Amino acid sequence: MELILKQDVENVGFKDDVVSVKNGYGRNFLIPHGMAVLATSSAKKVLAETLKQRAFKEEKLVSDANEIAEALKALELKIAAKTADSSKLFGSVNNADIADALSKVGQNIDKKFIKVDGGSIKRIGKYTVTVRLHRSVIIALPLEIVAEA
Repeated sequence: MELILKQDVENVGFKDDVVSVKNGYGRNFLIPHGMAVLATSSAKKVLAETLKQRAFKEEKLVSDANEIAEALKALELKIAAKTADSSKLFGSVNNADIADALSKVGQNIDKKFIKVDGGSIKRIGKYTVTVRLHRSVIIALPLEIVAEA
């Protein structure tokens, strides 16, 4: 089944992509939840016109995302967390905690655009997380988890 995505769907595609999915997934999940519409010929024509108009705006978005990426690469992010012993954390540090730490240094990035390998961090140390600023701008952000004083 061919669909046009109305929003970003993880492991499927980005907004305005024409994707092929299994019939059940499209009919029972994507379309009822408003995430996609059927890719008819008229819908594809409307999409093509919309994409032409959006191409001009897209260049500005990419340049803004690149500026944010440069600022993040220069950033040395440290997150303080409570520890049980010398290296194990009470609880964990996840993408929401990283988004909060970034907002404290002036970079407001939604937690859904931050990906932590394994879902969360449970030990003190240096890690790298993936931040998607734009569909074409994805960076690796180094961070350090330190013991709370």
